[in-house]
Amino acid sequence: MRTATIERRTTETQITLTLALDGTGKGDVATGCGFLDHMLQLFARHGRFDLTLRCTGDTWVDDHHTVEDVGICLGRAFRQALGEMRGIARYGNFLLPMDETLVLCAVDLSGRMALGWQMNFPSQKVGAFDTELCREFWLAFVRECPCSLHAVQMAGDNTHHLIEAAFKGLARALSMAAAIVPGQESEIPSTKGLLG
Repeated sequence: MRTATIERRTTETQITLTLALDGTGKGDVATGCGFLDHMLQLFARHGRFDLTLRCTGDTWVDDHHTVEDVGICLGRAFRQALGEMRGIARYGNFLLPMDETLVLCAVDLSGRMALGWQMNFPSQKVGAFDTELCREFWLAFVRECPCSLHAVQMAGDNTHHLIEAAFKGLARALSMAAAIVPGQESEIPSTKGLLG
């Protein structure tokens, strides 16, 4: 099993995260931010990742540090669990419909960092959650697990649905990209002989 455990301790957050890429979709998440918990449970389920996460953060300030630091830890866990990235498909994409919403998600586990975030949320908040933090989460992720990651809004006007579609679609795309290709288990999927 390709797994990783990450611990991060700062004056703002204390995080322990365990990830199994080849899991069954079990999400056991408690970050102190209810909407983030919801998105990460969906992420684990739709990516078929096993994710256990505990975070204590300074949410009395706001959710920014918690969301960003969880993104950092999840990105680090992905990068560690991928190892040399031998045998992976490398690319993944998914077009996810959710009610009136349609979001295109694509990933290249290239070892190079790029975030294409073409999401336009009608609302600044979902409940108490600041919707601008979604971009901060994925930016933190790609900094720690260098990849090209894109989320493109094709349709939709419900902010909750848009964010949920992005997290589900990116989970599916990452799962596809990280999947081992039968018969290519020892190969690096690059003409350069390495990813990065």
